[in-house]
Parts: sequence; C-alpha cells; structure tokens
Amino acid sequence: MSRHKLSEAGLKKLDKAGIYSDGDGLFLRVRKGGSKQWFFIYKRAGKRAELGLGGYGQGTAPVSVALAREKADIFRQKLARGEELRATSKPPRVITFEHCMDELLKAKAGDWKNMKHKAQWEMTLREYAKPLHEMPVADIVLGDVKECLLPHWTERPETADRLRSRIQAVIDYAIAHEWRTATNPARWRGLLDKVMPKQKTLSRGHHAALAYAETPAMIRKLRQSTGTAARAVEFLALTASRSGETRGATFPEIDVKAKTWTIPADRMKAGKEHVVPLTDRALAIVEIMRQRSTSPLVFGGGIEDRPISDTAMTKALRLASPDKKATLHGLRSSFRDWCGDCTAFERDVAEAALAHALRDKTEAAYRRATALEKRRELMTAWEAYLDGSR
Repeated sequence: MSRHKLSEAGLKKLDKAGIYSDGDGLFLRVRKGGSKQWFFIYKRAGKRAELGLGGYGQGTAPVSVALAREKADIFRQKLARGEELRATSKPPRVITFEHCMDELLKAKAGDWKNMKHKAQWEMTLREYAKPLHEMPVADIVLGDVKECLLPHWTERPETADRLRSRIQAVIDYAIAHEWRTATNPARWRGLLDKVMPKQKTLSRGHHAALAYAETPAMIRKLRQSTGTAARAVEFLALTASRSGETRGATFPEIDVKAKTWTIPADRMKAGKEHVVPLTDRALAIVEIMRQRSTSPLVFGGGIEDRPISDTAMTKALRLASPDKKATLHGLRSSFRDWCGDCTAFERDVAEAALAHALRDKTEAAYRRATALEKRRELMTAWEAYLDGSR
C-alpha cells in the first residue's frame, strides 16, 4: 500500500467531513465542525484496533503530517517485532463534553433558583447540545459549536442564545479543571459574533393586558363562578401577583392577623422574599379556600400537593374577560396602568407592589420601613376600584 497520500497544503484546505488515508494504517478524521484528528489502525490476532495520535493544527500540541507519520512508523516497527502497541503506555483518559456537562450540573445543584430553572438547563444541554456530547472537550472548535447552534439560531433566537451561554459554561468548567487548554470556542464577543448569521429581530411586546376600565366587569363575572380557578384569578388580580406566586400559595404563608401574605424567595422572580398586604376580599378568598382545602395549598388543583394549573386559571380569566386575548400576567399591567392614570400614589409604591426593584438603592433602603403600609393603602384603593365602588 502506498504511503504519504496527504500533504500539509492539502490538509489546510480540507473541510469536508470524512476519513482520509495517508497509507499503511495512518488516517485523518475530519469532523463536521472542522476539527481534525490523526489515528492509526492495525489488526492483531484478527481484531481491529485504533490508536489516536493527536489533533491536526489545533490545541497546544498540534500534530503535523510529518509528526503523524513519525508516530505511525514507530507503531509499524513495533508491530513488525511482534510487540504489543498498548503495553508500553496507558492511553490518556478522554474527557468528553458530556462528562463535563454532568459534572457542571452536579456542581450547580445548590445554585438553582427553582426546579424549573434546573430543568431548563438540563433540557437545553442534554437535548440541544447533543451533537457535542461524545466529542473530547479539549478538541471542540468554533465550527463544532457553530454547527450545534445553527438549527436554532434564526428560528428560535432566545433558545439559541441560552444554548450558547450554557455550552460556554460547560467548556469554561473544563478549562477551570485543566481538561482543556485552548480558549473557549463558545465565547460570543470577538468570536462567534464574527461568524454566526444575523438573527431575526423578535417583537417581544408585552403580555396581552385587559384595559383597567374593564377589570371591574371581569371581577363581577368571576364572582358568579364558585370554581377554584375563578377564586385564584380574583386573588391574583387583588394582589397584583404573578401566576406562579398565586398558584403556589400555601396557608402557612398567610398571616390573617397581620393581613399579609409572605411569598418565599424561591417562588419570586427576583429571588427575594416579598410581603404582600392583603385586603378584606383577598382574606375572604383565603378563608373560602381554607374551608374546601385538602392540602396546604390555597388553590389546590384537585390532586393532592398539586396547585391549580395555569391553563385552568387562563380559561377562567377569558370566560370572565371582555377581552378574550387577556393574559394572567397582563393583569399586573392593568393594575400598573390604573395606578398611573387614576391615583396619586407615588411611582415607587406602585413598583414595590409589583415586587419591582426600586432604581435608587438609597431610596429603596429609606422606604423599606414604610412601604408596606403605603402599599396596603394602594391595594385597598385597588380593591375598591375592582368592586366598582370607587
């Protein structure tokens, strides 16, 4: 069999994925992403074996054509003498992207905001980053990351951005553990931003909101229903809370005497505990639900330890709403618009009622002691407006 079929000049231009022979057992594997690795194939006792010789033109120790041939010649001489090629040294452990990914997810076990956050990271890396799983993390190059991102890049920009960020985190983890010496090919600025196609500009907009002038009519219609979903939507409207905060509400979080609802940090978007002043009608709803309750959940979904679903609440809202496109989250916008258009309450009081951080940290610290009572006044006025009495 002839040797030296490949040339240095030819290899630099080679970008089509495949396996290329240099002759007499020496081969170059070109991956889809553009990475190139040398390997040597031989047979002993009728069994095929393969030995890696290193990557071509990459990493801190690139293997040239000449060096690959030199390594292959050493193997051929040993085979001619009847020596075992693997006997002299143990092949180095290959750390794959998947191994690094699993280790990173374990390391982040105490960092998740909630179970949903954890599930999003795991799904993104296990499903969308699958093309990288079996690749040695030390050998992943820019082209590999690009190929992994492209199926999502233009049609699902937000998903693609999260995927890129999480791939970067995995490779950073590998670099920190010295499993990789090259730079991170998933880095955006100065690297991927130079080679990725332009993404679609998404019109994110706002959640469809019911005009605040129509909220009293919606509340009246909700009160005609005795269902749990209707009570949950009314409670959400009265407290200007998010769907997940309301659905996960438990009786121990409600202090009837203090007339407050303390939402724990792990259910808040900002990751900080939030105390909500409860109006008389909100407390009445809590008492109605307590009498029906079979679990600690205020708005149980009929299955033990499972809250009412977002879908059920949305259905109840749209049955009661004049605007059939209205969303649960949009009720927060209805409340905020009413605050600005119809009341003299300070902006920061309205923002605090929505659990939005105040822009001025000094002002935020100063208001902390009095904000609850000011918010109580605001929510009482909001309840009166929803009742149609103000």
